[in-house]
Amino acid sequence: MPKTSSEAAAMGRHSTLHGPTMGTRWSATVDTDSRLDLAALRVDLAAAVAQVDEQMSPWKPDSDLMRLNRAPVGTWVDLPAETLEVLDSALDVQGLSAGAFDPCVGDLVDAWGFGAVRDAPDAAAIRAARQPRPPTGQGGLELERSAGRARKRAPLQLDLCGIAKGYAVDRMVAVLQRHGVRHALAALDGELRAVGRQASGAPWAVALERPEAGLRAVHGVIELDDLAVATSGDYRRFLRVGDARLAHTMDPRRRAPVNNAVASVTVLARTCMHADAWATALLVAGPDEGLAMAQGMGLDALFLLRRAEGLVELGLGRLGESAEPANG
Repeated sequence: MPKTSSEAAAMGRHSTLHGPTMGTRWSATVDTDSRLDLAALRVDLAAAVAQVDEQMSPWKPDSDLMRLNRAPVGTWVDLPAETLEVLDSALDVQGLSAGAFDPCVGDLVDAWGFGAVRDAPDAAAIRAARQPRPPTGQGGLELERSAGRARKRAPLQLDLCGIAKGYAVDRMVAVLQRHGVRHALAALDGELRAVGRQASGAPWAVALERPEAGLRAVHGVIELDDLAVATSGDYRRFLRVGDARLAHTMDPRRRAPVNNAVASVTVLARTCMHADAWATALLVAGPDEGLAMAQGMGLDALFLLRRAEGLVELGLGRLGESAEPANG
């Protein structure tokens, strides 16, 4: 229900807090009253995203994720509860997506020059990464969340880039709620989550980017009310091999970068972690399998497909009528 004019006036400040993290920036747009300590809120938001980065970054050699990657097969590694939560969710989406989402693609990411090891593809590393490997998922990684530990059952290299940013947004929302904020929009790169509506009663309007390399243009607008949204696409980081555009996202089934007709996938969910992971899974799955997967899971998803006639939209659930076109 929209706020009355007096309520909206009492919560009329519109403040944006932001800072650097994970090679990009986080931000929180807050509608609140003058009693909120914005300086303290900013400190706590920055600490929340920094903790996720310190625990799950494949770029930080001393992160908890990299400790697990370096550990010998069969050795238990003590991990924070947050890292175990994300690993557990990643394995869950891996199973539900028939392997389209896979946290065990760190070797592929590095071999193709998208990780911390090298900045260009390496033919020998690619050949090694494409060799048959033992099954992953629960068979390759064992979690004991009650004991706060995990161990690899196979020589895996984990990468949580397809889910950790969404989780960081969820941690930001938890901070906002602890501070008593009821109207806010938290964002980190292409992942966003709304806390309620704006104080005026209007939903939060979020721009859906047009999936064209080198062009920052709005394709449409999505309205959020206590929902999260995440987009995965092939247009920000990619390689060109001949006429093919190879996205930085890896297809674990083909053991190669994504190369299909999907320009981007946008997913709505209650948590940003799940929106993030499913957007990645559907991008990897492609236009046919991905659409069937989204329908089977009852997901709210919007596919933008590259066709000879241009971009084609396919939407499901609350995105079934696609994003509202941007003016102009």
